[in-house]
Amino acid sequence: MKLLKIALVIVLLASCKDKVEKKENMTAADSHSKIEEKKEQNSPFYVGTYTNGESEGIYEYSLAEDGKLSKEKLVAKTENPSYLNFSADKKYLIAANELTEGKVSSFKILKDTLEFINKQSSGGMHPCFVVSNDEGFVLAANYSSGSVGLLKLKEDGSLTELLDVHQHKGKGANKRQDGPHAHSVWLQPTQNDVIEVDLGTNELWFSKLNSETNKIEPKSNEKLAIAKGAGPRHMAFHPSGKWAYVFGELNNTITVLAINEAGEFKVESTISTLPEDFKEENTGADIHISSDGKFLYASNRGHNSIVIFKVKDDGNLEVIGHESVRGEGPRNFSLSPDEKFLLVANQYTNNIISFKRDINNGLLTYVDEIKAATPVCILFK
Repeated sequence: MKLLKIALVIVLLASCKDKVEKKENMTAADSHSKIEEKKEQNSPFYVGTYTNGESEGIYEYSLAEDGKLSKEKLVAKTENPSYLNFSADKKYLIAANELTEGKVSSFKILKDTLEFINKQSSGGMHPCFVVSNDEGFVLAANYSSGSVGLLKLKEDGSLTELLDVHQHKGKGANKRQDGPHAHSVWLQPTQNDVIEVDLGTNELWFSKLNSETNKIEPKSNEKLAIAKGAGPRHMAFHPSGKWAYVFGELNNTITVLAINEAGEFKVESTISTLPEDFKEENTGADIHISSDGKFLYASNRGHNSIVIFKVKDDGNLEVIGHESVRGEGPRNFSLSPDEKFLLVANQYTNNIISFKRDINNGLLTYVDEIKAATPVCILFK
């Protein structure tokens, strides 16, 4: 009888121990799962920089679901990667190396870093913008030489040598418009339709990619002039396809363009990005529109703000606010993938600022700040 009682006690103790271990294992698993879940809820992003100071190249940062920012690490050592973009399949990252002898670099995107593949000539001086289409063509806007270079990504992610160069000609009214200065390239309305934005000639240049000859071919309606001295820099496109918006760097205006069914552009209106009482120096920089087409944002360098526009039913704009960027020189900014946040790269004060974005009224609320060495481009993974 005594032996039976002892045996029962041993069985009960073993059972309790097993339950405790299972509970501990479940708790540990739950905890690990929560950590993984929390990690997955963060939105990583790349930061392009100028490397004439403390920066060494391309960095990875992270945006938490509450808008807090954290720095991960240097992911690629490369010179002056001032603008970043993805290949169409997002397997590769392409960087414009803004140098006198312009370069374009290709990197394979790995889980925790970028693996350098190769580098080729951009076809001009100081490339400041790159874009890639779904056929792998890569276009680089060369600012100082006023040209657009054409390359192509091979299947292994390496870049071909330069295939073509589209050289712009002309000048504008402003002293900074002494010659052509290609500042950005856009693929609209199709992946083979090219819009080259030239700050120097004060025009949009329209061309088409010929995938058989690997050439940039000007269209019959080759150019569209913007308001005298505007200095067009970047563009944004309404999701309806009915309107486009051009940011004039030199006159601090947004030009609203109407797009007809034939894909032709017509100037509709212009609106200032600055408050009426601001009389100091300012240059426009970046521009983005929300995916619902309701709000448009643009960055002012000088006033150091993000101007917030409501997009009216007819595509025209109405200013609804200006938000300080808590720094100087907001060269670039980006909406987070869910568009609940807006991140600003302040070039001159070496910081990145996060704002929470109200998706209903478009307004911004400051959340966080983090140091970054000469940040000039933000690209969410």
